[in-house]
Amino acid sequence: MRELTFGYSPCPNDAFAFHALSHGLVDAPFKVTPVLLDIEELNRRAHTSEFALTKLSVGAFNSVGDRYRLLRSGAALGSGVGPLVVARAPLSLAEAARGRIAIPGKETTAFRLLRLAAPALGDVVEMRYDRILRAVASREVEAGLIIHESRFTYQEHGLLKVADLGDWWERETGLPVPLAGICARADIDDATRAAAETVIRASVQYAFDHPSASAAYVKANAQELSVEVCRRHIALYVNEHSLDIGDQGMRAIERLVSTALR
Repeated sequence: MRELTFGYSPCPNDAFAFHALSHGLVDAPFKVTPVLLDIEELNRRAHTSEFALTKLSVGAFNSVGDRYRLLRSGAALGSGVGPLVVARAPLSLAEAARGRIAIPGKETTAFRLLRLAAPALGDVVEMRYDRILRAVASREVEAGLIIHESRFTYQEHGLLKVADLGDWWERETGLPVPLAGICARADIDDATRAAAETVIRASVQYAFDHPSASAAYVKANAQELSVEVCRRHIALYVNEHSLDIGDQGMRAIERLVSTALR
């Protein structure tokens, strides 16, 4: 049986959504070998077409779009799911952006949204997403652009929300926030690409139908996250758009990809 590598993140939403596929619980005409990496690392490796299937930030589509083709299943987008800017003290978004700000990667959707909402950026510091809250709290940076589960835990670090970039996007466009999608490498044939879309959708549906089946897998990859944070994370990021992006979701992706940066 053909084997396809599948890169996705260890975050609770991906572990939940792709558990069934990676553990052989849904029928597939190929074997999947999962590789779990931070989203910005997946974005970077897409430049060399490393994985047959991979999760990619919508913010990375412009730079790797010739190497991969978007699938309609497995995406992360919706309402109320956007990245946040946080700081130790009250600031405006413009003030936070002009200072020393930590970001989870220059190809993330979060950074593209920040550049659109606050184009006058100061000193941008790239770091892995799970280091950003500590960097802000310890005064290594003045503000941080946070993603994933950090939106549920930033207050535990004594930090304040400066801006919700997802809310900004939704007000500006009336569209859901397009965070990431699952893509197939461009050299994969049409039949295999269609099969991948089908089995990823089946994996997400399996997760919805058997929500406790992936609990051990989610916990094993969630590091020190509490069960409640994992639950909230999954509930927020895995939704109807994960089964199919939908026409509105496709419009949101096209809008974000095509909007010029200043």
